[in-house]
Amino acid sequence: MNRTVLIAAIGLLSAATASAQTASAPLSVVEDRGGASALPYYQPLNPQPDRATPPAPMPLPRVGSPGDAEAAMLPVRSTQLSPGDVPRRVIRAPGITPLFLIGDDERSWTWLRQRQAALRELHAVGLVVNVESMAALAALRRLAPGLTLSPASGDDLAQRLGLRHYPVLITATGIEQ
Repeated sequence: MNRTVLIAAIGLLSAATASAQTASAPLSVVEDRGGASALPYYQPLNPQPDRATPPAPMPLPRVGSPGDAEAAMLPVRSTQLSPGDVPRRVIRAPGITPLFLIGDDERSWTWLRQRQAALRELHAVGLVVNVESMAALAALRRLAPGLTLSPASGDDLAQRLGLRHYPVLITATGIEQ
């Protein structure tokens, strides 16, 4: 029992010594060149609101129509894609929503006219990867009512899927024209 008491006493003594040393140890200033306080740089990082000053009012974003947002994206030019033949091939992309890539050109217009019923059945989403104006986009939409056509660059998708041409349909199981 004396041994247990001795070990406990040594443990308490070392803990008390360590606590006293950290509480009374002075801080060492490594370097202080004076100058302006850095506090303004750190204040935006503080997640706690400053109770002394009210928060600055945040400007509201300009609310426009979806057409305004699309017009701001135009023209869309996909530099890695052009109209042309696309060989049929098998891919495995389970869960992907069927999508198709078209442009504002005669080949895409003809392809869309011929396949619009099948695209509707698939609930395919269209990306218009080369289009200059809202008028051209609207004309494509009039050609295929009921299909979603959105202007978007296809370069990233072309690179990932190894595509060089459009129009093309991409499904969970394949790429085809």
